[in-house]
Amino acid sequence: MLSSVRTDALAEAARRPINLLFIITDQQRFDALGCAGNPVVRTPNLDRLAREGVRFVNAYSACPVCVPARTVILTGRTIESTRVTANGDVNSQAVPDLLTFDQVLLRNGYQGEYHGKWHSPYKYALDYTRPVLWLNGKQAPPGSKAAMSEAEAFREYVAAHVPERALKPGEHLANMYGRPYLPDIMDPTSSGQPDARPAGRKQQSAQAKGRANLTSNQATTYGCLVDVPAEYTLTAWSVKEGLEALDRLKDKPFTLTVSIGPPHPPMVLPRPWFGMYPAAGMPVPASIGDPRTNAPYAHPGPDVGGEAYRDPAKVRQMISDYYGLVSLDDEWIGRLLEHLDELGLADRTLVLFTSDHGEMLGDHGLHGKTTFYEGSAHIPLLMRLPGVIKAGTVVTAPVSQLDYYATILDYLGTPGPPSEGRSLRPLVDGAQDGKDRIAVSEWAKGNVPGYMVVDGRWKLMFGRTADSPALDALYDLQHDPEEVNNLIGNNPDREQYRGDAERMKGLLVAWLERVKSPSLAPVKARQVIQRTRASTQKAAR
Repeated sequence: MLSSVRTDALAEAARRPINLLFIITDQQRFDALGCAGNPVVRTPNLDRLAREGVRFVNAYSACPVCVPARTVILTGRTIESTRVTANGDVNSQAVPDLLTFDQVLLRNGYQGEYHGKWHSPYKYALDYTRPVLWLNGKQAPPGSKAAMSEAEAFREYVAAHVPERALKPGEHLANMYGRPYLPDIMDPTSSGQPDARPAGRKQQSAQAKGRANLTSNQATTYGCLVDVPAEYTLTAWSVKEGLEALDRLKDKPFTLTVSIGPPHPPMVLPRPWFGMYPAAGMPVPASIGDPRTNAPYAHPGPDVGGEAYRDPAKVRQMISDYYGLVSLDDEWIGRLLEHLDELGLADRTLVLFTSDHGEMLGDHGLHGKTTFYEGSAHIPLLMRLPGVIKAGTVVTAPVSQLDYYATILDYLGTPGPPSEGRSLRPLVDGAQDGKDRIAVSEWAKGNVPGYMVVDGRWKLMFGRTADSPALDALYDLQHDPEEVNNLIGNNPDREQYRGDAERMKGLLVAWLERVKSPSLAPVKARQVIQRTRASTQKAAR
C-alpha cells in the first residue's frame, strides 16, 4: 500500500505543470559572466545556473534597443510585426493585439507576476495576477490598476530607508535615487563644475530649492552612492519584490519575471561594489582605438560616441563601475535561486536568464547600444530545468530572442498562437546540430545598416533598402573577433569576399521571406558590393 501511495505521489508530481522564473537584466553584454570566460568579473550564481543547465554561446538581441527587444521577447514576433521599432513606440496606438508567452500561460491556469523594469507596450501587462508598475511618468497607461510608476515606487522605497540630507562639496544627486553620489572620472560633473546637462522640470524645481546639480541624464551618471546600502539599491528592490512574489505564488503553477534595471545606467553603486574591481586593473578594449574609417558607425551620434570612450583611463573606470553592477545583480539573483531551493520549487521551475541587449563599454571607442557590434548585439542566455535540461550543456549555434516565446511554451507544454521564432529545445536536447541556424538583428533608424545576420562565424551588416547610404560590413568573427576589419565596404580587396557576402545576404533574404517582412523586396534589390563606397559614406554623414 505504501509503495502504491508513493508511486501515485511521484506520478502526480510528474504531472504538475512546470513553473517559469524569467530573470532579465538590462544592457548586460554576452561576455560579462564568469562562465563566458571573463577573467575579471565574478558571477558565481549565474555561473552555477550555467553549470546546472545550458549556456547559449551565441545568443543575439533581436534589436539592440530596450523596448523593441523586450517586445520581441514577450511576443516571439519581429519588430516589424509588433510595430515597435524604437523606444518611442512604447505608447504607440498601432501596436497589434498579440499574445505574450505570459498571457498564454496566464490564460491557461497559471498565476503570474512581473516585478522590476517594464519597458514594453503596457497592453501586454494587463493579465498578470497583480498590477504591473509602468516604467515612469505621472500618467498611468490605459488599463493600468497600479497606483504609481516604477520610478515613483522606487523613489518612495529609497525615501523610506535612506534619510535625505544636504549635499556636501563634490556630491551630486543621483538619477533614480535622488540621494548623494560622488562622481568618478566618467561623469561630466567630476571636474567640480556645475552640472551642465539639461534639466527637466523636477530637476529645475530641486535646483530652485537649493538642491543643485541633480543629475538629469542617466546615461552619463557614474560614481559611488554615498548613503545608499546595497540592500536599498534598484537591483535589491526589484529582487525583493520577486522574493515576496515567490512566497505568494509557490502553491500553484506560476510564471514570474524579475526585471533588473542595472547594469543599465545610471552606473552608480554603493561600496563595496563600487571599487570592487579597481579601475587601474581593468583591461582596455582591444578595439578602443579603432578609427572606424571603413565601418558602418564611422560617425556615431553623441548618445553612442564621444572622446570619453577613447580615453583608456575613463573606459577602465566605466568597466569597473559596470562590472560592479553585474556582480551586485549576481548577488541578488543568487538570493532568488536560493529561495527557489528553499521552497522546493527548483526541480519544477524553468529558470531563464538573459538581457535585452549589450553595452559597448569602450569597444570601438563607443558606449551604449544601437549598433550591431558584438558588445551591443550579443547577449547572455542561460536556462535550467533539472531532469529535462542536461547539466553543463553548451549550445554554440546562433539563437535569437525571437526564439524565447516558442521555447518557453515548449518546455512548459502549453500551446499558444504561433510565433516567428523556433523552439531552442531541439538544440538543447541534441536533436538538431544547429548548422541551419542563424540570428538576425534589426534596427530601423538612421543611415546605418538596418539588418545584421550571423551564422556563427560570419556576420553581415546590411542596409534596409537598395539605395540606403548605410555602409555595409562583413566580418569574419573567427579570425577577427574584435570586428575591426570590414571585408567589404571601402576595402580595396572587397571583391574577394563577394561570395561570402552573397551567401550571408541569401540567409538574410530567406529569413525575411520566412517572417513575411515588408523589407524583403528592398533588401533583395540591394547589391552586396556597392559601386561607389566613398559617395555612400559621405551621404551617411
